[in-house]
Amino acid sequence: MDWTGLVAVVMVFGTGMLGVIAFSPIGRAISNAIQKKAGVGMTQDTREALDDLADRLEALQQQVGELAERQDFAERLLAKAREKGMLPASKEP
Repeated sequence: MDWTGLVAVVMVFGTGMLGVIAFSPIGRAISNAIQKKAGVGMTQDTREALDDLADRLEALQQQVGELAERQDFAERLLAKAREKGMLPASKEP
């Protein structure tokens, strides 16, 4: 089998497909994602606003986690109280 010819055909079609993808909407989306990750085209104000939003998001995630823990704790207390007969059984509508 002639591997040289096969390699040449794969290279030609591969290069062609790479070119088609690079100039397609998918290629532009990949390019935009890379540029955003690198911070290309961002002003200092935009970077500061983005950092502030990231900090606020982290704080909100922490608060949601704490609230989930509190809810779990309250549910456990209610379940224990109900098991001991300290609370009436729930009435289903």
